[in-house]
Amino acid sequence: MTAPVLRRRAIGFALVAVGIALLGAWLVFGRGNIPIQTDLLAMLPATERHPLAEAAVEQLTHANGDRIVLLVEDADDDTAKDAARKLGQSLAKDKVFRSVTAELPPFDLDQLLSPYLVHRFHLLTDGDRSAIGAPGYDAAQILARRLNEPFLAGVGVKLQDDPFGWLQHWLQQQPWSRSPLLPEDDLLVAHQNDRTYVLVTADLNGSSYDDAVQQPALTALATAEQTLKHDYPSVKLSRAGALFYAAAARADAEHDVHMVSIISTLGIGLLLLWVFRSPGPLLLAFLSTAIGVVTALTLTLLIFGQVHLLTLVFGAALLGEAVDYSIQYLSARANAGTSWDAARGSRQVRPALLLALGTSLLGYALLGLMPFPALRQMAVFAMAGMLAACVSVFWLLPALLQKPTKPMSPRLVTLASSLQRLAGRAGWPAFLVLIVIALPGWWRLGHDDDIHLLISPPASVTEQEAHIRDITGLGNGTQFYLVHGDTAEQTLQREEALDARLQAMVDKGTLQSWLGIAVMLPSQQRQQANQAALAPLFAQPDKLKAMLQNAGFRQDAIDTYVGAWPGTPLTIQEWMKLPISTPFRYLWMVDGKQGFGALVVPQGQEDVALLRAAAEGLPGVELIDKPASVSNLFGRYRHYASLWLLAALVLIAPVFGWRYGWRQMPRVMAPPVFGIGLTLAALGYLGQPLTLFHWMALMLVLGVGANYAVFMQEGEPHTRHLPGATFTSVLLSAVTALLSFGLLAISSMPALQHFGLTLLLGIGITVVMVPMSLGREKST
Repeated sequence: MTAPVLRRRAIGFALVAVGIALLGAWLVFGRGNIPIQTDLLAMLPATERHPLAEAAVEQLTHANGDRIVLLVEDADDDTAKDAARKLGQSLAKDKVFRSVTAELPPFDLDQLLSPYLVHRFHLLTDGDRSAIGAPGYDAAQILARRLNEPFLAGVGVKLQDDPFGWLQHWLQQQPWSRSPLLPEDDLLVAHQNDRTYVLVTADLNGSSYDDAVQQPALTALATAEQTLKHDYPSVKLSRAGALFYAAAARADAEHDVHMVSIISTLGIGLLLLWVFRSPGPLLLAFLSTAIGVVTALTLTLLIFGQVHLLTLVFGAALLGEAVDYSIQYLSARANAGTSWDAARGSRQVRPALLLALGTSLLGYALLGLMPFPALRQMAVFAMAGMLAACVSVFWLLPALLQKPTKPMSPRLVTLASSLQRLAGRAGWPAFLVLIVIALPGWWRLGHDDDIHLLISPPASVTEQEAHIRDITGLGNGTQFYLVHGDTAEQTLQREEALDARLQAMVDKGTLQSWLGIAVMLPSQQRQQANQAALAPLFAQPDKLKAMLQNAGFRQDAIDTYVGAWPGTPLTIQEWMKLPISTPFRYLWMVDGKQGFGALVVPQGQEDVALLRAAAEGLPGVELIDKPASVSNLFGRYRHYASLWLLAALVLIAPVFGWRYGWRQMPRVMAPPVFGIGLTLAALGYLGQPLTLFHWMALMLVLGVGANYAVFMQEGEPHTRHLPGATFTSVLLSAVTALLSFGLLAISSMPALQHFGLTLLLGIGITVVMVPMSLGREKST
């Protein structure tokens, strides 16, 4: 192939690369918000068996996720209240918040309670219904007790509207009546431990995971908090919400991206400069790698519309593998000396690069088979990047590397030659010794799929959330019950059966409380039973009127009360229209295909076994535990991953047998196979339980280890005049990979820590064993 042809091909490739880069720049910066996904749940697939359950998880997440809860506290009552008012006023000025609630809007208690009056005879507590139906129930005594009550706690009903207190008792069991927070000076206030706590809430004007919302909200909050601390130095502010978890995840990921990118770029750059003794190869290697990374990012955005944080960090580490292809071509050029021909050099490395590319693509393709959105993203990112980097070696570098260059650093080649001879002398007995050494490590291997081990939110965020939950009773529980039925009535009846069990737990002290819709909206069956319990009393209206008259009620009030019987039951449609139902509407679900659903959120109990037992045997009731569901899913796919790894070995073996002969195939396969086995042993010795991410990394160890074996097999015949030259290029590829993937071992994300540690061990072990693949004669 002539120089003009190489130049035309390079120009065409360069134009395509520039076009991809421009498209990528527009996808990242030209559409408004930067398309980065910080929601960790977005990386997970559907985990629930019932489709309505998955919708319930999403509904509950959005109900709590786009709201921040702030708790202002101080030892002085007036200071805490003044500070809360000022905080609310400050936040309300910023458009990033859709609404801010500090001071409660004026409301008329009569307007709040009047909608219930028409339904009052259908709304009874379990205690009142049982008492009314019991023999010897004395309504006159209940009336006298009601009249002698010194005051009404919480939401009070006028005496003439509820002379026996039945509606009052029912209202006192409602969630808003049981909250530790009570209206005080137009604020929601709690008093504990001689301190005053005032609640301030703010609803975001968008998603907590949207960068265009997240950053302005954090800025507005930081400014308001700074002003608060200046004006009220003694005040303490606690905060909770998905916003702070998302911001912490973004900050950690940005730290990891910068750390991996800067250290790996500097390390790889200095290494290439030392080996090739010229800045030219360094720049071309980075150019090839940059083309791969930009192509990968562009294709990922085109397919998925956004890029996950994990993919970004993984992409930064991809530098170490994408540079392998250019390193092999640059090494071939350095080893050729004055006889260098760019086209011939391209043909020389083509078999090795294509075979190595194939094994890498196989490893990432297996990764992409897992039903995790973020893992599929990572697979697409890696496959696109590898392919683009490899193509750049064939279409771009030959035109830019027409002239011969200096040989590689003689000291490094000599060192590599010595290591190659030393490793090459080891035969099968050495492999047997390694197996014996590995046995105790394999024996100690275990696994742990707990999702909490893979997520490490900052302690300050979790501590503040726990503090707010302890004071207010508010919190985003990860467990909830899904009650579903074919009709709204069936769903409410099933929830009432669950409520009875939860109340028994409350009575035993094993549950603090729960939040559910059936407490606020009894089933029609329950309301009819309530009315039936009262029917004997109202069946004698004259006797009832006389009882009320003797108690001192006015005649018009008596006539109004008795004339309101029998009233009407409260329906779901009417309840949904009540203003007081607004904060609780997310607990009700209607799906045209799946029927009706209700969410019941237990509070004050995290023992999943106890919570699951409460739902046992109840039709249409199941405990939804998203972390446990994800952990189970991780466990299943951890098992599948081990089988996929075995399948990949089975697929690669025939390819190597066809290329290198069946007698040589076991030696070529030995480095990646032993690299995987010894890495597992090392993890056992380190006491690291295996997770899905360890097995993901082992798939890549297989691909990278196979690459190194291929590079040795394909390159050694061309460098017999330079002993150690081929192994030098393999070592160079391994060190660049360790400088990138290996750095993930110190990532702030536990999942990437597991991934990085496994690759660090696997690549390090594999590259040491690569000379053994040549056999003793070829290595010496």
